[in-house]
Amino acid sequence: MSSLLQGRTALVTGGARGLGAGMAQALAAAGAAVMIGDILEDTGRETARSIGATGGRAAFVQLDVTDEAGWLAAIYAVHTTFGGFDILINNAGIEETALVSELDADALRRMLDVNIVGTALGLKHAFRAMRPGGVAGKGGAVVNVASVAATIAFPAIAGYSATKSAVDRLTRVAAMEAGQLGYGVRVNCIYPGLVPTDMGMKLAADVVTAGLFPTPEAAVGAIVAQTPLGRLGTVADMADAVVFLCSDAARFITGAGLPVDGGMGM
Repeated sequence: MSSLLQGRTALVTGGARGLGAGMAQALAAAGAAVMIGDILEDTGRETARSIGATGGRAAFVQLDVTDEAGWLAAIYAVHTTFGGFDILINNAGIEETALVSELDADALRRMLDVNIVGTALGLKHAFRAMRPGGVAGKGGAVVNVASVAATIAFPAIAGYSATKSAVDRLTRVAAMEAGQLGYGVRVNCIYPGLVPTDMGMKLAADVVTAGLFPTPEAAVGAIVAQTPLGRLGTVADMADAVVFLCSDAARFITGAGLPVDGGMGM
């Protein structure tokens, strides 16, 4: 445990598993109290229990990021459980793989709803809670999780890339508004490279189904070949970047997109 984020209170969306769980664990290890928001109740509660077992402070709240009432309830839960709210990690997201010629309108709408609307609602309610006069009212930091897909052209992820590019733009406009309106909230995003989580490995399998690679291993190999550091990312790589952006070490950083992709997107 460190004291880097001691006294801070965070909400991590999509925090039950994968990158979100790793981010929640890293924030708690840095001293923050962490509320895990997710639709996966059993998994989310287990992740919160595992953080508590290692000495961290964590709890779970059910949160569908596309539901405005859910956001209000989640922020209320953070504030009443931990006595504050000054960090939001907008991590919840979904990915639907398809060639442009095979795009499905319903799948696109699902990604738009979760990846863009969900992120935008998070920014909205974080600002209202963190700004002067809000329920927390002490400012804070928001980190949105975009993707290297927002910075490169990789086949079969056009819809996902579009939504993550939108997350980048939301980040920058929100940072400008928060600064000019005196909210005291910094807003940044990260661009994760491919990480071998369930979601990452599903992508590798999906591009095989799309006929782009003969095996998932070949797909992963192609990504590694495009990465100057010569490996996939890890959950810890992404989580450490998030902790940094939430900490006072990043106190003069806002409106930035931090690539955490081993150089793939340069």
